[in-house]
Amino acid sequence: MILPVHHALRRHVAATLTSLYGLAPEDQPALTIEVPPQRRFGDLASPFAFELARRLRKAPRAIAAEVVAALGPIEGVARVEAAPNGYVNVFLDRAAFLRARLSNPDAADRSLSSPIPREKTIVEHTAINPNKAAHIGHLRNSSLGDTLVRLLRFLGVPVEVQNYIDDTGVQVADVVVGFQHLEGKSLDEVRAIAREARFDYYCWDLYARVTEWYEADKARLQVRADTLHAIEHGEGEAAAMGHLIAEHIVRCHLRTMARLNIDYDLLTWEGDILRLHFWATAFDILRKNGSVFLQEEGRLKGCWVMRIDEDPTAGEAAGTPDAMPADAVSGEDVDEAEQREKVIVRSNGTVTYVGKDIAYQFWKMGLLGRDFHYREFARRIDGAPLWATTSDEGALRGGVDPVPAFGGAHATYNVIDTRQTYLQKLLKQALFTMGHRLEAERSTHFAYEMVALTHATARELGYDVSDQADRPFVEVSGRKGLGVKADDLLDRLIEKALEEVGRRNAEIGAEAQRRIARQIAVAALRYFMVKFTRNKVIAFDIDEALSFEGESGPYLQYSAVRAQNIFGKLKERLGLDKAAVEAALADAERSALEGPEADDVWDLVLQCSRLDEVAEQALRALELSLLAKYAFGLAQAFNGFYHRHQILNEPREGARLWRAAVAAYFLEQITRALDLMGSAVPERM
Repeated sequence: MILPVHHALRRHVAATLTSLYGLAPEDQPALTIEVPPQRRFGDLASPFAFELARRLRKAPRAIAAEVVAALGPIEGVARVEAAPNGYVNVFLDRAAFLRARLSNPDAADRSLSSPIPREKTIVEHTAINPNKAAHIGHLRNSSLGDTLVRLLRFLGVPVEVQNYIDDTGVQVADVVVGFQHLEGKSLDEVRAIAREARFDYYCWDLYARVTEWYEADKARLQVRADTLHAIEHGEGEAAAMGHLIAEHIVRCHLRTMARLNIDYDLLTWEGDILRLHFWATAFDILRKNGSVFLQEEGRLKGCWVMRIDEDPTAGEAAGTPDAMPADAVSGEDVDEAEQREKVIVRSNGTVTYVGKDIAYQFWKMGLLGRDFHYREFARRIDGAPLWATTSDEGALRGGVDPVPAFGGAHATYNVIDTRQTYLQKLLKQALFTMGHRLEAERSTHFAYEMVALTHATARELGYDVSDQADRPFVEVSGRKGLGVKADDLLDRLIEKALEEVGRRNAEIGAEAQRRIARQIAVAALRYFMVKFTRNKVIAFDIDEALSFEGESGPYLQYSAVRAQNIFGKLKERLGLDKAAVEAALADAERSALEGPEADDVWDLVLQCSRLDEVAEQALRALELSLLAKYAFGLAQAFNGFYHRHQILNEPREGARLWRAAVAAYFLEQITRALDLMGSAVPERM
């Protein structure tokens, strides 16, 4: 990793500036560290002398020379030079740098080398309506959310992962309407259907039929309203059926996400927010503060509304496009006046989901003064309890497993698509108006754009796209049943990957082939979802995602398997594994890493070491595509190294050992990069 070196360099320079010029740390310029344009100028460089020139009334070159002369030794640094133009150039000890990263790759304390706050952070992602199967659009949310979680944890941030379950929303009500009014099913009959393996698929089709039923007669929307009211108030068989549907669909969603290595700490149920009167508490706070008021005239008469001001932190999530108001997504009419005065409680007393989300955000930040009860819902991928909120104080609390302290976060990330930008501004404003400025600033909407399909992929998945032939991509709609189910897509990716794995590895067993195909399919899907900037609409293409040669997850895996194969052959021919190579480096001739002729080998080492730097950049910019682009470039660099530099057939032992060490470091870092994107390295490809 390179950030510990940055940290050490900054620390030494800062101490030297204090001793030479009496500059206190707060009076010193930002010690920017750059990568020189040419290797002959060093491995790292800093232009701090330019920022000090006017204050010290000295030429940058003179300041650089004085600092370098007084700097003293820095661990891992071979030498520091003052360049004629005023830069300070740093040359690393190549052999020591590589050996240190091979011998103890996790030794570097990233909490010291990065300014990212190490405070509890909540990341909420996935949040699929529990009314039907997960679809391809949800996979972008969960892939981005899970990668964000992994990046935070990689940088030493304690993270709590939450999945919000909207079990009292209109989508669940629609499925209840479908069972009761279209199919005439009782609660027991729905329970029997729910035991079927594909209950989420059954509800997918039913939901589409309900949509058509409403469209045929708009008066039927009153049935939806009545059903929604019953669910929100826990009344009758409709509420019991809604609870049953949501519980079973969530378990289907969890199985789908587990296939993609996506996991959660807590399922937060919207119904518990209502039953535990979280909204009543939040509403009382907002009303007393004057943040909401009763509208006494006009179209919104009788509604409690919040006046919408300009977001004081607008632009904090760079690249997030403006979007339609959130209510437009659920089919409610939202005019310009209502965008300025947002309804929080309707005139009939029901709370809009904006109100429920405000209460939830207050709880996340530890500002509500109330807490949920908790129950063990399932087991996570690693066997630990997956907790869920409950409004039942006497609910099973997980037996011997202690309930973690949920909520009360220093910062939050809400991974929600761009159509929810309006709502997310409301949440921040509610915090601002209550005087919680810091909490508002630390509440981040991690927005992203929609997912469509290429025409070729849509046809391959069996869709008639003739009506969209003039469009650049094929839009899908879960409401109309014209969506790609997440499990179907993953199954198709596995099938296609299996064809290629079987062709290349016919000698291994069917179980091993299928295991490898699953790993390839997951990497293909997850890398595709991360590699584009998040404010870009993406058109998923199966062939592009599965390519072994393009910018894809399988390409990264293939480069890693290449590095694995080197060590398999070294073991077979020379009895050397990675540990033996590392041990032999102490006495190996260093010339293979030194001099201009070895610069491209050293460049690969430096590129490998930048993973922590790129992780920090991706987090600061909230742009995870930076990680994907870095990993792709790293794989390309290794493949170039692989073709230019012999290892197995290199006659010089020193060169062979150092090149093998570089391959080992690459394998370590590309494996980590893939893991940050939720993917693994297969044993072969």
